[in-house]
Amino acid sequence: MSKKRVLFVSQEMKPYTSIGEISDILNQLAPYAYNKGYEVRVLMPKYGLINERRHRLHEVVRLSGMNIIVDDDDFPLIIKVASLPGSRMQVYFLDNEEFFKRKFVFDDVDNQPFEDNADRMVFFCKGVMETVKKFGWAPDIIHCHGWMTSLVPLYLNKIYRNDPIFENSKLIYSAYKETYASTFDQSFFDKASINNLETEDLHSFKDGDKVILHEGAIKYADALIAAGQDLDDNISKLISDSELPSLVHAEDEYLAHYLDFYKSLLEE
Repeated sequence: MSKKRVLFVSQEMKPYTSIGEISDILNQLAPYAYNKGYEVRVLMPKYGLINERRHRLHEVVRLSGMNIIVDDDDFPLIIKVASLPGSRMQVYFLDNEEFFKRKFVFDDVDNQPFEDNADRMVFFCKGVMETVKKFGWAPDIIHCHGWMTSLVPLYLNKIYRNDPIFENSKLIYSAYKETYASTFDQSFFDKASINNLETEDLHSFKDGDKVILHEGAIKYADALIAAGQDLDDNISKLISDSELPSLVHAEDEYLAHYLDFYKSLLEE
């Protein structure tokens, strides 16, 4: 029997970043799943603060060379890879000089959010889908962590679902506290409407004049995890009230609980 495949899509992960709780969770969860017999790959952005020499990153030439369109402009996608220290598990990094070369992650030196965070998010989410297609590696589980991944459920179900690589994938969205959605303006909807998506496809990401991210991801996910400490009560309630399979993150033995959750989805 072939190993089940788990793709982790995350905005951060130790030891490459130490931004918040997502970094810690992924650093434990991904190798835990790998050591329990799953075939595991991780995709995350290659921020400029990640030291390529220290972490032994190198470019995967056969995967690089694609262009990702964001707001009618083409941006080259470079793929780099490293083995997680102490493991043979591979972590892939999506890189682009325009979006990720800077030495800060989401905020500038004055702690102000970057004006192009929405563009960076669209580039990353579409880049994830195109990279997995180029892998030719069909994931059984796609587990998305954090607001920067929140377009992946939409893109999977509205654009890529009929692709043989994704047709049997179950997508889990883990919601955490921070979203940066309050810093996005209405141009987000045009930027996120890749591959001729219709306006109504992004309706779940809109609340009046505001951009909302968790709600949109929840709409298109197959399963949900209330993962973040101090997660907004409205999001927690939205997850608990959903008819989708769901889990509440608990620090005690959460690794085993997550894998049990994966198993239950794969048995459906």
